[in-house]
Amino acid sequence: MDLSNGIEKILWTEEQILERVSELGSELTRDFKSRAITPVVVGVATGAFMFLADLVRKIQLPMTVDFIRVESYGSGTVSNGKPRISCELKVDVRGKHVILVEDIVDTGNTLSCLIDYMKSKGASSVSVCTLLDKPARRKVHFELVGEGKYYCGFKCPDYFVVGYGFDFDEQYRNLPFVGVLKPEMYEP
Repeated sequence: MDLSNGIEKILWTEEQILERVSELGSELTRDFKSRAITPVVVGVATGAFMFLADLVRKIQLPMTVDFIRVESYGSGTVSNGKPRISCELKVDVRGKHVILVEDIVDTGNTLSCLIDYMKSKGASSVSVCTLLDKPARRKVHFELVGEGKYYCGFKCPDYFVVGYGFDFDEQYRNLPFVGVLKPEMYEP
């Protein structure tokens, strides 16, 4: 099956993504190089795995990397609004600077849940680096912790996107670009 047949249009090519990821890596390097404590980069599994892998290779600093798993979509195309942490961190973040790496910030529910979780674990600051931000869908305001900053790759129109880690029912993650999934692929 050719996965690209399910794509209506490409929003960001592989080249555009890699260029922006490199820029984000430079921004994070600049902003965290003066901090005495090594940052903990936390990828939100599974959607952010490709972004995280490319991003950490562009951050020119010592760091610790871990993953956390939060579930809020199931096999649908809309968040159920009730994220739950299904796989916790292994790394102790107490007193550390955490950089949450997200694939997309949409309603804000998952991000708010993760920021609260990091605060409860004693993180001294929480920053967020997301590949896509979909502000049209925001329902929950979130506040960063300490000296935390918000880093965003691209503003995303209100489409259901797949590729570069984004999925529909666990498919399409391996596409090298971010594209809009054809509605007939997910509508009954």
